[in-house]
Amino acid sequence: MKLTLKGISDRAAFERAGIALPSYDAAAVRQATAERPRWVHIGVGNIFRIFIGSIADRLLTGGLMQEGVTCVEPYDYEVIDKIYRPFDNLMLSVILHQDGTKTKRVLAPFGEAIAAKAGTPQWSRLKEVFCAPGLQLVSFTITEKGYALTGHDGRYLKWIEEDIRSGPEAARSAMAVVAAMLHQRYRAGGYPLALVSMDNCSHNGEKLRESVLTICREWNKRGFVEDGFLEYVQNDRNISFPWTMIDKITPRPGQSVADELSADGVEDMQPIVTDKKTFIAPFGNAEEAQYLVIEDHFPNGRPALEKAGVYMTSRETVDKAEKMKVNTCLNPIHTALCTYDCMLGHTFFADGMNDPELARLASRIGYAEGLAVVTDPGILNPKDFLDEVVHVRLSNPFLGDTSQRIAVDISQMMGIRFGETIKSYLQKDGTAAALVGVPLAIAGWLRYLLAVDDDGKPFAPAPDPLLPELQRQLAGIELGRPESAADQLRPILSNVNIFGVDLYNAGLGEKIEAMFREEIAGPGAVRATLRKYLGDL
Repeated sequence: MKLTLKGISDRAAFERAGIALPSYDAAAVRQATAERPRWVHIGVGNIFRIFIGSIADRLLTGGLMQEGVTCVEPYDYEVIDKIYRPFDNLMLSVILHQDGTKTKRVLAPFGEAIAAKAGTPQWSRLKEVFCAPGLQLVSFTITEKGYALTGHDGRYLKWIEEDIRSGPEAARSAMAVVAAMLHQRYRAGGYPLALVSMDNCSHNGEKLRESVLTICREWNKRGFVEDGFLEYVQNDRNISFPWTMIDKITPRPGQSVADELSADGVEDMQPIVTDKKTFIAPFGNAEEAQYLVIEDHFPNGRPALEKAGVYMTSRETVDKAEKMKVNTCLNPIHTALCTYDCMLGHTFFADGMNDPELARLASRIGYAEGLAVVTDPGILNPKDFLDEVVHVRLSNPFLGDTSQRIAVDISQMMGIRFGETIKSYLQKDGTAAALVGVPLAIAGWLRYLLAVDDDGKPFAPAPDPLLPELQRQLAGIELGRPESAADQLRPILSNVNIFGVDLYNAGLGEKIEAMFREEIAGPGAVRATLRKYLGDL
């Protein structure tokens, strides 16, 4: 069996293998997408394909949408060449249930795939798409880094400087590509459009808006774009930037899943790693649970997203849902446990959730410390959401999500995951000194930066832009010599740019220092420290 338009015409073979096929005409969807672009998505990796793709698939199945999604990749063009085109833009969705069963379905809402590479025929095609009057939304999953224009020194990143100097026709970064395409749309008639970030970061719509506008302003200063274009982008009756909250755990494509699909008779299912280190496959695997909450502000109309399980609501409610998830009920547990997993020898996150000490840490952070200051969005019950996170989602042994994946760019997450909870306690009590789980999480992160596990063996921390700098600041600290941790921690723990607050002013700096020293006392000290502080829970 081949995952192609011709291949899926043999419906009986796929059905015998337990793989559901689209009830709609995939070829007709491709044609309609090319003729009448309605929905563009930028950043066409795993979470887009299996989550956003499943939403579009449901709308097509229900006859609520005739056109598919135009898939645009602004960074790793190899994904288009090796994963989209050879499989006629189809993908195989594999949902991994907690009982070990799998739900397999071919998704076919990906109507067109375009590499956003300036100076190519595909660039010209992208312009045509953005000039279509009926285009309603452009959604994004490019990770938080995709919106970044400056480094930690406040200066424009090198490639952003190049985009600013070169202008719209040579745009390379995602934000410059979007700004360039908006300029084409402005010149074609100034049609309205919604730009919808679906990335897992706080106030994502605001981040997207500011980044796009910054590029537009810089081009305007240099004479690349008109004053009227700036007015067009800044007016939310023309271009809106709705906020969203997105939640679905999507690990890298698993080798065991690839092998099972191959055994089912599906050809060419092996994952690949591109030259730009994108881990991707013709299939995607993920958990069953998924949440998408979107501010309902679409100046050119939109698909009936609420018919596919999306919460369409106000900006205030989106903000509350995002805070509930990112600051309290899910991401803090992810961030707290992933570093300890690496030090205690757990490869998969679910294994850590079944470790007695780490399970107690998750409970302390979520139930004891998080729910006390949780923001209730109204549309989702925080306690029920947390119960599902702890007892169903994060503990799913078949998900195959690795702690190393979760730890990528972890320094960028500390303020979001823990800083807001700390601020809530400061506002409520005047101090955050009563916290135990959160300071343990931060102490564990610092201990993890030493790149030595609890047995004293070296390991490689996950990629992180601040890793070299942070490890330099911790120079001189040695396992087995708690006294070697002298003043190295203070510059980190007082860094408002990392935590959103000076942890000493919050009543936590000294506590974290003490926990850290206990964790470097020698082999086994990490687990002993967790038992000391959490053993009575």
